Amino acid sequence: MHDDEDLDEGLLITAFMLGDATFGVNARLVQEVVKVGNLTCVHHAPAAVAGIRNLRGRIVTVVDLAVRLELGCATLSPDARLLIMEWQGEPIGFLVDAVTDAMVVSEDRIAPPPASIDPALRANLHGIWREGDRLIAILDPSALFRWDETGIGAKP
Repeated sequence: MHDDEDLDEGLLITAFMLGDATFGVNARLVQEVVKVGNLTCVHHAPAAVAGIRNLRGRIVTVVDLAVRLELGCATLSPDARLLIMEWQGEPIGFLVDAVTDAMVVSEDRIAPPPASIDPALRANLHGIWREGDRLIAILDPSALFRWDETGIGAKP
């Protein structure tokens, strides 16, 4: 367990897997982590929308984060989870293959995304955190909710 002093010295992230890659997002944005549950298909929805589900009386739009980042599709295994976040007052569940841990990363150890990363993915990254052999691609929170004609919630 980290005390408040530790949290002031770094960024608390929720780390998760998409395929064989580890990603992280600012943990303060994640309201909760839940099992996927039963999804209802939404016809004519953008490809990234895996469906909707009822979460304790609230309708949650479920976004396949792998599709959103153009990395294929998340795997609906027993380890799959939804990272519940809020955007414009609406709950959004980001589908990931597995949540690994919550950790504090040092901001000064986050490097800019390398040019060799696909531009579609690079545009969604805050940076890459490295410790030893471990690499975590830290997502840019604003990119998660930046919708356009290719994303969910496309504006007319």
